[in-house]
Formats: sequence, structure tokens, C-alpha cells
Amino acid sequence: MAGMPERIGRYTVTEELGSGGMGEVYLAHSPLGEPVAVKVIRSDRLDPITRARFEKEALIARTVIGTNRVARFLDADPFADRPWLAMEYVAGRTLLACIDEDGVLPAPLVASLGGLLAEGLQAVHQVNLVHRDLKPQNVIMGSEGPMIIDFGLGAIMDAAQDSLSHSGQIIGTVRCMPPEQARGNPHVTHAADVYALGTVLLYAATRHYPYDGQRWDFVAAQVTNPEVGPDLGGVPEALKPLLTAMLAHEADERPALEAVARMCAQLLADTKTMPSDARLSLIHRTRGGKPSAASPQQTLVVDPLLYDQISLDDAVLPSPLDVPAVVEQEPAQPKEPPISPAAPEHPEHRGKPRSAPGRPPASKKVADELRTQYAVSAEL
Repeated sequence: MAGMPERIGRYTVTEELGSGGMGEVYLAHSPLGEPVAVKVIRSDRLDPITRARFEKEALIARTVIGTNRVARFLDADPFADRPWLAMEYVAGRTLLACIDEDGVLPAPLVASLGGLLAEGLQAVHQVNLVHRDLKPQNVIMGSEGPMIIDFGLGAIMDAAQDSLSHSGQIIGTVRCMPPEQARGNPHVTHAADVYALGTVLLYAATRHYPYDGQRWDFVAAQVTNPEVGPDLGGVPEALKPLLTAMLAHEADERPALEAVARMCAQLLADTKTMPSDARLSLIHRTRGGKPSAASPQQTLVVDPLLYDQISLDDAVLPSPLDVPAVVEQEPAQPKEPPISPAAPEHPEHRGKPRSAPGRPPASKKVADELRTQYAVSAEL
């Protein structure tokens, strides 16, 4: 895409927040001025099967409740020429930037960080999803504490055939991958997120990853070798049992997130630190540095001139995820009157197929097949 787009779906773009191997991220606003982060995915990252899986997981992602530790999944269009997804905009620095700029966190604050993120991931796992790409870059330290972002991209990240070789992306990702994912296994369980959370906490405590190197294949070889243990150099003694367990080579040897949260709470109790005090200290520590490009002052009011591009009707249009997909024509069958009228067609989809020719939409046969293929095991 040449230049910054003016509109993405119903959102008006105001600035670019970043770019990478997957695409670009923009700060945008809804028709009524609500700031959102919109990620536009490179079209070559998605084949028809992956688009269908993306649609299915996006629908489920909107059902995540019970946490304010995961940036809310707002909207998506996996069948656009360039697929996009809109997430809650979280102002703040990434955890990576906080550690690199201000130094490592003391053990009680690492425990607070771990407990808060574990609670957030539990809400994701309760709807049978896995983040798959948790890393320090995907944790934003906002005004209310840590927030997990890029939730909903797992369907793309895990399915991309070149995800272990894409220049500029894999080194930051493979360092945080569990062995089973680094071997290319798409059927990762909740235990994959436990391992990734362990790498995040390790970085927060030491500013290094469990495995490192200049080339992704060298790092992957270490990660997948059961004879090579993780580098826990510099880890405070109080944190070693927790991180050793979370970074276990075998998935079934890692603790469940509930156990991780309990261990973090016990670490705080051992230091006679109230969890609420630790959270406030964590916020103060990570919000005290230099503002990032995504700082609160960047949440701009939509320029009045942009109103010419916005219809308030956009605010009540259905999400692309709510628009029925186009299906192959079937012989007419007697049917009962519908209980409620069908969702109106979104203007962007008029005349466009919502799935590959000859393939049912993700809401039908393909969805069932994909969910079976990528089913998340409840056993850790």
C-alpha cells in the first residue's frame, strides 16, 4: 500500500503507529471519534483457508470478557482485499521499551506483572483461544497497568508458512516461542502462552530471553533442543522456581495460568507487599519514562474536515463479521419463515464474495473443519 490510507472500513485514519512483517498499524477513529488501533494485514499473508480461520477466530475473540488486561477486539474484515482488524487503542510504551529505557524490574513488580497478565490470559483461554505471539513488544504498559495487544492475530501468525523465516519478524518472535511452536506445530495448547509469558517475565527481570542468537534458525535450534536449558542468568532467587516451571521444555510440565497467578501472589505475600500496592508501583515505574509515539497526546480529535468523509450512518452499519457470507446456490428447499430479518449488507461487500469460489463460508463447513483442526486442548 502506497502512503497512508484515509479510511479503513468505517474508521478514519489519523496517523501510522508502526509497521512490520505482517503489515501496518494505524491510529484511527470511529465515526463518533473513538480512538482505535487498526492493523492492516499484508494480503500475501493470507490464503483462503487462513482467511476463513481468521474470520472464525475473530468472531470468537469478540466474546472475551472478564478482564481489562487484554485490548478489546472490536472489528475485523478478513475478506477485504487487505484484511484488517480493529482493536482497543491503548496509550503507553511497550514493556520492551520500558525495560530497555529504564532498566529491569525488581522481583515484586515482576510478580505483579506476571499475576496481572496471567489473569488476562485466562479470559482468552476461557473462550478456547490461544494468543500464540505473546512477547514484550505485545504488552503495553498503560495508565491502568499492563495490557496485552495483538490478540486475534494468532490465526495469521501461526498459519503463515514462512513464519519462521520472514526477515525482521522471526528473531523477535522465536525467542518467545515454546519448543512445540518453534518446531512448526500449529496445534499448540494453552501451555504455549504460559511459556511465552515466562519469556516476558524473564525479560522484565533480566533484559534477556531464555535463548538468543543472531540468526533465527540458531535460536530455534536451541529452543527445540531438550538438552539446552533456558538462560536464567540474573534472575532473582525468588523468581527462579516460577520461571523454571513456566519455561519447561515439555508443555505438560508447565503450570496452568491459575497456578502462575497463585505463585505470583505468594511471591508478593512473601515480601509483605499488597497486590494493589504492587500494581500501583508497577504503573508508576513504567509510566514515568519518555512518552512513546502512541502516547495519550496522540489521541487526537478528528479534524472537522474529515467529517466530509464520514456519514453518521457508518456508526450503525453492521460489522463485516456480522454480514452473512455469500454461499453457493443450492436447490430451493421448503423452509420456515425466519425468526428475525437478516443483517443488512455492508456497502464494502456488495457484489463481493465473502469466501473463496466453491468454498462454504467460515460460518459453515469450513469453520467446523478449521475449529477441529486447530482445536485447543484443555489439557496442559
